[in-house]
Amino acid sequence: MSTAVSSGSVRVNKKATIRVEAGHLWIYKSDLERPEGVEPGATVEVWDFRGRYLGRAFYSSTSQIALRLLTTHESEPADEAFFRKKIRAAAERREPPPPGTEAYRLVNAEGDGLPSIIVDRFVDILVFQTLSQGADKVKPWIEQILKEEFHPRAIVERNDAGIRELEGLDLKCGLVYGEIPEEIIYKENDVQFIARLLEGQKTGTFLDQRENHLMARRYARGIALDCFTYAGGFALNIAGRSEHVLAIDSSASAVELGERNARLNGVMNVQFKESNVFDELKALDTMKARFDTIVLDPPAFAKKRTNFDNAMRGYKEINLRAMKMLAPGGVLISCSCSQHVSEIDFLNLLAGAAADARRHFAVIEKTTQSSDHPFLLSMPETLYLKCVVLRAVE
Repeated sequence: MSTAVSSGSVRVNKKATIRVEAGHLWIYKSDLERPEGVEPGATVEVWDFRGRYLGRAFYSSTSQIALRLLTTHESEPADEAFFRKKIRAAAERREPPPPGTEAYRLVNAEGDGLPSIIVDRFVDILVFQTLSQGADKVKPWIEQILKEEFHPRAIVERNDAGIRELEGLDLKCGLVYGEIPEEIIYKENDVQFIARLLEGQKTGTFLDQRENHLMARRYARGIALDCFTYAGGFALNIAGRSEHVLAIDSSASAVELGERNARLNGVMNVQFKESNVFDELKALDTMKARFDTIVLDPPAFAKKRTNFDNAMRGYKEINLRAMKMLAPGGVLISCSCSQHVSEIDFLNLLAGAAADARRHFAVIEKTTQSSDHPFLLSMPETLYLKCVVLRAVE
């Protein structure tokens, strides 16, 4: 049995204590009372302002999120066995995977009680991220556990996310075990996709919209428009229910990948176009184009709270354009993955866009990120993806 990595202790103020007791897993640098002498990345004991034990946490010396709670049980050491148990439990919750799906999230950080640790599965290859100083410190354990528990063909480290720079960590990307081809093919909802695990977005591609891709099939019909398509996730999932799909993305490499995915699946009714979505929507609106189904799945416009106002203007513009172009009875599937834009913010924005478009819309479904990306009720920050399905009511 390996030993715990606890090293030192930290005392926090009343504000942090109240937050932790309500179930939040983050404690901010401004809430620390006695952080002196604690090594970067240490797993520390956390005590409240009255001297009572609160839990064990990853400590970061550079991030505004100074502590990430791992456990609140005093008798539970944060040792190798602890991480093995947590990872095994997360995997068991996802077994068996949905039919026709070979790529999904195995460990979702805070949502699985492992803050700043992410593991995705692509067929028989595992891709992980350790996004804090503490998570990076236990990386050798994570790699060993993944090998022993899942016997993968390969393990890839995708620690090239910008958030690591806030932790004072190097950006790394590479193969840590086994061998992988330059590209792999995996299934999502029985649709085949190509991924480059050492180059693609996130851990190779976006996995959090899988269930929304399937949901979109139920509503798709007629002439469809998919904006910010990336590799064609929505476009290829709705193609079978649509007469024609125009899929737009500003990235030439994304458009090329989408076209390859279409050919891989024998899909002939999706046209991929490289174009700035804002410009394209304006041009289509000017031409009085009409669509029966429109999907808006933009990148996070508000990556920082200071970007909130600009983000809201961006969301308002694309949704207003889409609402004006939607045919009577048509369906708009509108998404926001900006953590700093709440569901209420997003619904109010959609209501404002509808008023400006002088049209009426009914909300027929609301969803979030796929269920393999669970969020905590006590941490609004972990609920980042909002997806609203609207029907034009004439």
